[in-house]
Amino acid sequence: MGYARKVGWVTAGLVIGAGACYCIYRLARGRKQSKEKMAEGGSADVDDAGDCSGARYNDCSSDDDDSNESKSIVWYPPWARIGTEAGTRARARARARATRARRAVQKRASPNSDDTVLSPQELQKVLCLVEMSEKPYILEAALIALGNNAAYAFNRDIIRDLGGLPIVAKILNTRDPIVKEKALIVLNNLSVNAENQRRLKIYMNQVCDDTLTSRLNSSVQLAGLRLLTNMTVTNEYQHILANSISDFFRLFSAGNEETKLQVLKLLLNLAENPAMTRELLRAQVPPALGSLFNKKENKEVILKLVIVLENINDNFTWEENEPSQNHFSEGSLFFFLKEFQVCADKVLGMESYHDFLVKVKVGKFAAKLTERMFPKSQE
Repeated sequence: MGYARKVGWVTAGLVIGAGACYCIYRLARGRKQSKEKMAEGGSADVDDAGDCSGARYNDCSSDDDDSNESKSIVWYPPWARIGTEAGTRARARARARATRARRAVQKRASPNSDDTVLSPQELQKVLCLVEMSEKPYILEAALIALGNNAAYAFNRDIIRDLGGLPIVAKILNTRDPIVKEKALIVLNNLSVNAENQRRLKIYMNQVCDDTLTSRLNSSVQLAGLRLLTNMTVTNEYQHILANSISDFFRLFSAGNEETKLQVLKLLLNLAENPAMTRELLRAQVPPALGSLFNKKENKEVILKLVIVLENINDNFTWEENEPSQNHFSEGSLFFFLKEFQVCADKVLGMESYHDFLVKVKVGKFAAKLTERMFPKSQE
């Protein structure tokens, strides 16, 4: 009886060991096949394109260019943590999905053509993908295709007539920063058209709020600033941003060099409009604005800021508006200009200042400002 029990335990052990070895073999083989499939990039069609017949995707790079492919931006799930084995596998799967989506969108929209410009029928397919898909990597691919085509003047009218403006604007509600950035780029290209601007003005407040609340110096913030700059090239819609001018000055002071220059382009559009002069002078500016006039600041930033201030000064008649000067509060741009001589003295007093042109420009503006604010007739 004891011998039979021992034989039974040995047999059970062998069976369990064999089963474990087989499971390990299947697991290793499955991982190897998955890696080979992801390396091939796959050719599966998009799985949530709905009833659309498809769209073409073009990111201005060759499908076989591995170096460009590795630099492309791909959305990764939030649980894909960098530095972990699970995160590495998740990022590989996300990149493979993005590659398949790109090739599927390109194949469906125009299977026999490699041209960048899409026909109206192909643009309709891309808009259908944007409207119906919820997958970030599909939305990214479709929005890049739209952005590329919106750069052509004749396509801006076509996309608008196909109902593309509200479809793309709806994507601004997404929380995915990459998809939102691509949507802002599409709207930015479309906003060059006057009729498109008229229809996009209803989204300016949303874009402004998203831009100001986005992560500082992020791609989304810069894309939003570019769109607002395009929308304010003419004077027609500048008043929509009147209540946000103080926030733009704060963003200017806090941002990096690229953000500063983009904010200045927007402020320059506003400063060239005499109707916006009072709104600009009423805006609250951070105390750090004066510290920008130091030898460490970028030359282009200082020169553009001086141009903005010059335009405001030229559009405001100090003598005629003297009774209303009491309406400006402490900390406003108006009081900053009254004390601008202090900033000018900092620049002019630096013998080692790195750029002579900046010293000349600042000196001339300070003298002009003093003459206009305190005319000789009142001395």
